[in-house]
Amino acid sequence: MATTKSVASIRRWFSQAVFNTRARPGQSPQAPMPMIVGSPRSGTTLLRLMLDAHPEMAIPPETGFLTMQLPSADVENPKKWFADAVTHFPPDAPGWQDFGIAREVFEQALGQLEPFEYAEGFRLFYRMYAAKFQKPRWGDKTPLYCLSMLYVQQLLPEAHFIHIIRDGRGSAASLRKQWFSPGDSMAVQAQYWRTNVTAAREAAMQCQHYLEVRYENLISNTEAELRRICDFIQLEFDPVMLRYHEHSASRLLEHKERVTHDGVVIVGETQRRAQQIRTTQAPIPQLLTSWRDALSAAEIAEFNAVAGDFLQALGYSVSPEANQAPEGHPEPTSW
Repeated sequence: MATTKSVASIRRWFSQAVFNTRARPGQSPQAPMPMIVGSPRSGTTLLRLMLDAHPEMAIPPETGFLTMQLPSADVENPKKWFADAVTHFPPDAPGWQDFGIAREVFEQALGQLEPFEYAEGFRLFYRMYAAKFQKPRWGDKTPLYCLSMLYVQQLLPEAHFIHIIRDGRGSAASLRKQWFSPGDSMAVQAQYWRTNVTAAREAAMQCQHYLEVRYENLISNTEAELRRICDFIQLEFDPVMLRYHEHSASRLLEHKERVTHDGVVIVGETQRRAQQIRTTQAPIPQLLTSWRDALSAAEIAEFNAVAGDFLQALGYSVSPEANQAPEGHPEPTSW
């Protein structure tokens, strides 16, 4: 429960930053909204923190609720339903505590939306989150929105999808150690990665705004990639983005423990923050090959058997002697 002082303070912010919906140059609710997607453990959090370091951009921890089932038009009190659904999402272990917004303040802000539409309710959340940092623009980083890009685009046409792709073997070596891993088997990991990347690339053909970013290029040529991304979302590049790691630890403090309604801790905050420890360091290109040490030859062969052809189609080599980087530099995919 927020204290009276904290609620009053937040209300003062929102009276100017949230409730004023008049469009200003570069601050319109319809400004390009970066939507970072990708198969898990492909660098989405890294890119989130890089963009979030920009003085005009705020990107919250993963949301997930954009794709929740919305009720029919005849729901008795849509604002109350929306507030309950968003602040208790996902139902089995809500993550609202990550965002640092008091539920009652969110409900009050929803009450001032007339007429109410679900899309405007979602935009209100992002505005409120950005207002905490006194920033005029916002984005999202939820990797598995890669499976629902067309729906998200219909809901929020301002969404500019940034699909980050990493060599699937690197993703698998990292993901299998995490609490949200689909399984330890490399065959399962390979199919999971292939399915996610394929879904995003197929949906991209019908997306109005789509950009592909290679994780390997973001690590080895960071400034050039960030400038390309900034051009895509109409945001002026700021060198402070290259120093994202100086503030990553404090930003990761948002990650709270996930607890079920009956009190079972699914994952603690220490573990959640530790899984992103690399983001507290500047990019280290030498670590791009670390998956070769993390995976055995048999495991690499198992992954390649399921997704080797797809790796090659993306420009990654499956030969034992090759490193993990794409062969050459594939032409950027964007529109």
